[in-house]
Amino acid sequence: MDDFDRKILSILQDDSSLSVAQLSERVGLSSTPCWRRLQKLEREGYIDGRVTLLNQSKIGLDLTVFVMIRTNQHNTAWLEKFNVAVSKFPEIVEVNRLAGEYDYILKVITKSNSSYDAFYKKFIDLIELNDVTSCFSMEQIKRSTKLPLDAARS
Repeated sequence: MDDFDRKILSILQDDSSLSVAQLSERVGLSSTPCWRRLQKLEREGYIDGRVTLLNQSKIGLDLTVFVMIRTNQHNTAWLEKFNVAVSKFPEIVEVNRLAGEYDYILKVITKSNSSYDAFYKKFIDLIELNDVTSCFSMEQIKRSTKLPLDAARS
């Protein structure tokens, strides 16, 4: 990956709706070489997909909850069951396996405390957990999906 590729990826992280002509103008390449580079980046898996970010509160999803989970079952069967369980809930927008005090953290987005409670009850019925702690976000200070490409260079 060279500087042109990084610039293409950086620009697309800001606005993936740009046409190839607009992208090539911002990158400083003609359209055909820019298009070829973009195709290569997609083919090689540097680009996972292109999405539109929605305003969470405008559509009535005002509650973000971070759910920390501990389990005492560290085996493949439990992990497969856990993966199936989390995939059933669109409210769970992110799942990470952790090192440290907790085993997993889930990011759950829903409309209210009562809708979170309903989600929680359904979720714990599907999977055996040792400990669950929910932290309710009071304010989102920063939101970004943009990866720090310069940090990847060094």
